[in-house]
Amino acid sequence: MVRYISEKQLTIEEFKTPFRANLSSENRWVKLARVVPWDKFASIYMLMMSSDSGRPGVSPRTVLGALIIKHLEKLDDRGVIQAIQENLYMQYFVGLKEFKVDPVFDPSLFVEIRKRVGHK
Repeated sequence: MVRYISEKQLTIEEFKTPFRANLSSENRWVKLARVVPWDKFASIYMLMMSSDSGRPGVSPRTVLGALIIKHLEKLDDRGVIQAIQENLYMQYFVGLKEFKVDPVFDPSLFVEIRKRVGHK
């Protein structure tokens, strides 16, 4: 039996979210976040950055996390930013402290990241 109440789409305010619940420790992004050597990667990445000029950069954890997601999920530049924007586990993985609806950075930053880091 199927019960159908209304054809009207719920408003965004009526949609229930799990945001008050804790993240699952069994999620693949949570597990991977525990084993990635973030500090080691960040120190190597920061060697490629200028410490005395330019605007403040995006957190190395966010950049490196986005690169990992990009390659594991085989996403293009825009796709990875959109995936992170839509997925609270990915936001946790890239080091955000809470869910945010804004993109973590502009997808065009991947061009600069590739120039700095190189293909390998």
